[in-house]
Amino acid sequence: MTRKMIGIFLILLLVFSLMSCAAHHHKVGNGAQGNQVVAARSWYILWGLVPLNEVDSQAMAGGAADYEIHTEVSPLDFVISILTGIVTVNSRTVTVTK
Repeated sequence: MTRKMIGIFLILLLVFSLMSCAAHHHKVGNGAQGNQVVAARSWYILWGLVPLNEVDSQAMAGGAADYEIHTEVSPLDFVISILTGIVTVNSRTVTVTK
């Protein structure tokens, strides 16, 4: 391997290690009673410190008493973050299942 390839590998390793794969799962009431899914994307700047929009999971549930909320960095969010990360913009996907 050349020095340039080793440098690229180390940079990619650093990028992948800094990307969070954390997912949060919340059950409201008895959890999802069906398979109706509503998804939205939340946007952040400064590497997730400052939200740009507010995703209201209760509004996404549409008045349902029983639902589940799943928040994660999806593969699409990861690709978006690669493209927008240089200006510190990141996204997460919020999915509500009723």
